[in-house]
Amino acid sequence: MKTLRSHRPLIMGQRGAVATNHPMATQSALDVLRQGGNAFDAAVAASLTLGVVEPHMSGLGGDGFYHAFDASLGHGLVYAGAGTSPAVYQHADFKVDGMPLRGPRSVSIPGSLAALYRMHEKHGSLPWSRVCSPAIEAAEAGFAVTHAFQRFARNNLEKLQGDRVAAATFLHEGSVPQVGFWVVQPALARTLARIAAHGADDFYRGEIANQLVRDMQARGVPMTRHDLSAVEADEQVPLMVSYRGFSVAQTPPCSMGFTMLQELLVLEHFDLGKYERLSPEVLHLMVEAKKLAFADRERYACDPRTGHIPLEKLMSSEYGAELAARICVEKALQADLPAERPSGGGDTTYFCVVDEQGNAVSAIQSLNNAFGSGVVLSETGVTLNNRMTCWHLHPEHPNCFAPGKRVRHTMNAPMVLKDGKVWALFGTPGADDQVQVNLQMAVGLIDFDQDPQSLVESARWSSDQIGQEANWPHGGQNVLTVESSLTSGSVQGLRALGHVVREVNPLEGPCSVAMIRALDGGGWAAGSDPRRDGWAAAY
Repeated sequence: MKTLRSHRPLIMGQRGAVATNHPMATQSALDVLRQGGNAFDAAVAASLTLGVVEPHMSGLGGDGFYHAFDASLGHGLVYAGAGTSPAVYQHADFKVDGMPLRGPRSVSIPGSLAALYRMHEKHGSLPWSRVCSPAIEAAEAGFAVTHAFQRFARNNLEKLQGDRVAAATFLHEGSVPQVGFWVVQPALARTLARIAAHGADDFYRGEIANQLVRDMQARGVPMTRHDLSAVEADEQVPLMVSYRGFSVAQTPPCSMGFTMLQELLVLEHFDLGKYERLSPEVLHLMVEAKKLAFADRERYACDPRTGHIPLEKLMSSEYGAELAARICVEKALQADLPAERPSGGGDTTYFCVVDEQGNAVSAIQSLNNAFGSGVVLSETGVTLNNRMTCWHLHPEHPNCFAPGKRVRHTMNAPMVLKDGKVWALFGTPGADDQVQVNLQMAVGLIDFDQDPQSLVESARWSSDQIGQEANWPHGGQNVLTVESSLTSGSVQGLRALGHVVREVNPLEGPCSVAMIRALDGGGWAAGSDPRRDGWAAAY
């Protein structure tokens, strides 16, 4: 394993490891492992604690995907908590103004808790009430405002000020709180305590559901008891492809995990190892693979219950070879700008856990945009998502809105297996950047044997089609954003290949990766991203 200089130490341990986007969540999961819990118990502790201490990213009012590998079964399962749009809405309701970016009409039905609870029912070892306790304590005692929380609060100040409960909860006297200010959430603590005692069913069909509906209807959110009671988590078989002798597993639709697998199937046809990892040749091939895979994402990604996704074709090596043949190693492809793009969110959180038995969870959860809809419910303390913004409205688009339908999710939670055992877990928030950065992590681990911490910190890129409205001289074109820690030779090489390159400061690129990798001699190595509040631990 190649270790490069990094800002943080590589975290290693023999028995278990955790990596999340907040130190308190990492500590809660590590405590559960050390007290005899398994990876699934620790994942619940991390998930619920993240919803408290990183409330701008996820929580009970959002969605989540939990990719679980049970070593006793020898295979993985995905527990998908993707809520639907409220049944009351019709397509015509949004024709004039489009999908709202925030407020009561931007809220879809939350599904993460249903998936988390089902995973624990199937695989957990400690009592549910025990693994809920760290989150309850964090909500009661509070968490200290970090630089990252402060930045997101500042960028969303108007949204928070526009909601009385949100302002009272996350601001200090109407302004962005100082670093070290303690945010206490007593209403959320009471809700979590009731969930600990009565399970997720109470949230969807019990007394908490009554509180949620009463509070939402008072705030103008058109959600009913029937909407909540209809929520059921999906138990899915992960998608899987072979890449360089490893098995790479991903979350199925309505997650767009298949897009990352397509990228790998394309790259399988190129010998990346003969170049440096951050060479213009390797970066060019990855970016071109991304463009081709994203074209299929736009053609097919949807709720699989309402539309057909030809996964057998998309996941085939033959189709990967067909796409690879379309890449010119000497010139960048210029993809067309989609006619319509929803305002998807990049404000999400990812975490991963592995235990001594080889059980593992790769998980991602979100409110969509930072602080979701901006609506915080007074009775329950739940911050509601704004997932409705992710719908398309063109009637022929596979992700076109319909009542009771699940929107396509950029959220995905990869897992890499070697000889039938978990070898690596990694993932990130970041909307459309997720599968691009996850691709870079997979290539860094598999093709270049890089250690988790130096890989997480190294220069990264993001390819996007920036519109004319973006105040950028090359609006309307594919723009490749790279961190300036990339060598000048690589930047010049990319421009020579025809890429329109925009540079940002080191560690100011997209996403916030958490990662765990098996050590060759036994045990685990974990890395965390300094771009947000990421933290890793092992023992």
